[in-house]
Amino acid sequence: MPSNGQRLTPLEMLAKLVSFDTESTKSNLALIAFVEAYLTSWNVPYVRVPNEAGDKAALFATIGPQNKGGIVLSGHTDVVPVAGQPWTSDPFVLRVENGRAYGRGAVDMKAFDALALALVPEFLAADLKTPIHIMLSYDEETTCLGVVDTIRRFGHDLPLPKAVIVGEPTMLEVVDAHKSVVTFTTTVHGLEAHSSKPYLGASAVMTAAEMIAELNRIADEMMERGDASGRFDPPYTTVHVGVVSGGTARNIISKSCSFHWEFRGLPSQDPSEIPERLDTFAREVALKRLNRFGEFGRIETKPHAHVPGLAPQSGSFAETLALRLAGKNRTQTVPFGTEAGHYQSAGIPTVVCGPGSIDQAHQADEYITLDQLEAGAAFMRRLAAACAAS
Repeated sequence: MPSNGQRLTPLEMLAKLVSFDTESTKSNLALIAFVEAYLTSWNVPYVRVPNEAGDKAALFATIGPQNKGGIVLSGHTDVVPVAGQPWTSDPFVLRVENGRAYGRGAVDMKAFDALALALVPEFLAADLKTPIHIMLSYDEETTCLGVVDTIRRFGHDLPLPKAVIVGEPTMLEVVDAHKSVVTFTTTVHGLEAHSSKPYLGASAVMTAAEMIAELNRIADEMMERGDASGRFDPPYTTVHVGVVSGGTARNIISKSCSFHWEFRGLPSQDPSEIPERLDTFAREVALKRLNRFGEFGRIETKPHAHVPGLAPQSGSFAETLALRLAGKNRTQTVPFGTEAGHYQSAGIPTVVCGPGSIDQAHQADEYITLDQLEAGAAFMRRLAAACAAS
């Protein structure tokens, strides 16, 4: 085993990772360069997978045999913004106090990344028979697409993994299912006119209101359908409009109105159903009303992020392994989206299991408890023992 490698405790590694401001709107290359230097000091091979713009990159490293697939420990490097949040200390300087480690990304999810990296010397010393892969991605907090280019290489110039553990914070509960997250922007284009003569124009705002009302009706129907599995909270596919903007003045018929909306679908939800239903309503109802005085307007809906859901695969290798490592006897679900669905869509058994609570994520003074950090280290040490045995 190399003797010149840099040794950092999980807490020291977490402090280092938190020190990089990797908000999703910014580059993560400084963090990736640090990780590459660290892995190089241990003679651990890795592959950098840059995005198209070249300002961000994923990283895939392998400890153990290089000629076969193993267990992927998958974490993202990007974090949500800190602007406007009332932090009591610098969010990019790890603060340890009262059994907690505070910092942006401390729980979501640089703690998991830090554990995987800090334990590299122990993974090397274990003489693994099954490799452990470390996957670090980008843009999870925005599109969840930062893993996709790497996944496409599995089975080609990168080994096809046997299983993936996505380390989002679950208090080390093993999660086998979560909802999809699919987001859109709908824009109504109308025609301005004086509000006293509505027949001279086409109101984008009032048409958008009809479209939003239709989404409300769809949301009610999804609620009535419910969740046949009985495992999700809330127990149905949700539909939500978060932002509406449009119009110029009270007495001007509006020429433009847009709204941002999403649905979070049960794993069984057909991802095309809701946008197709809204498109049908737009074409058959809303557009006819918009243009009842003339061919003045149009409606367009553009998709943005599509985070696939994670469907349960009872008895899969990933589930069986993670339950054994976590000392659990049953799986859970979570209401938030992760990168796990992308791995599963590529045919790789995948679960979500990581230290800390999602309740502490995305807020001022984000933290992970030191107890959970230690429990996460124990989980990974048991993984190393399992991979050394077979």
